[in-house]
Amino acid sequence: MVDFQSIMRNYSRFLLIIFNFFFVLTGVIVISVGISTKAYFNEFDDLLNDKYFYISDVFIVVGVIIFFISFFGCCGAAKENACLTTTFSTLLIVIFILEALVGIGAVVLRHKTENILEQALKKSMTEYGQNTTKEITATWDAIQQQLKCCGVDSSGDWKNVSIPNRIVDSNLPLSCCNIAPGTVNPFTCNANSTDVHANGCLQVFGDYIRDNTSSIEIAALTLAVIQLLGIILSCYLAKQIRSDYETV
Repeated sequence: MVDFQSIMRNYSRFLLIIFNFFFVLTGVIVISVGISTKAYFNEFDDLLNDKYFYISDVFIVVGVIIFFISFFGCCGAAKENACLTTTFSTLLIVIFILEALVGIGAVVLRHKTENILEQALKKSMTEYGQNTTKEITATWDAIQQQLKCCGVDSSGDWKNVSIPNRIVDSNLPLSCCNIAPGTVNPFTCNANSTDVHANGCLQVFGDYIRDNTSSIEIAALTLAVIQLLGIILSCYLAKQIRSDYETV
């Protein structure tokens, strides 16, 4: 007579081993997403809230922990050890909760991005060109050059900013214009320039930050759902192992 429970236990054991292989791959994905997002944000760290970096840091830590957790899963499934399998299940639940919290935090932060950036951009704009805030100046130039934007809402925002050594109030930072390669003559950037960036940085920079935050959000919530399978398999296997010990 076929022992259905024994068959299910053996299959769950092999499935759990296979799951651990993919679990390690998810760890690589988690670390990669965390590092890449942190690298994207790091260039503009002077204008970004620390919460953006906390989320990517937590994601990297979770990825590292996944490698250690997979050890308990493989050993527990291979040796049919109820204690190791239960430990694996418990740790998986903890990781599941952490990833869910990171995903939810990314969702909340993404919706607050515009308000956070608007305050940071308007405050830092007044410090542009100052000798004591060269990092702010470099960050603003990097944003305007790379994202092809100018000012907070438009290039007109710079009219109200006191920039040292600006001869004409209508002149804009050079990073507000596309400077042709090989330009050697004096170059002036103002609102009437044909190559001035038309879009404000609040919208463009906001989209850039939201897109990168979304990558963490999607990865965290997707991997959390996938790990539910591991929790179910490991709990089932631990239950079957204990029931076998009780019947011996």
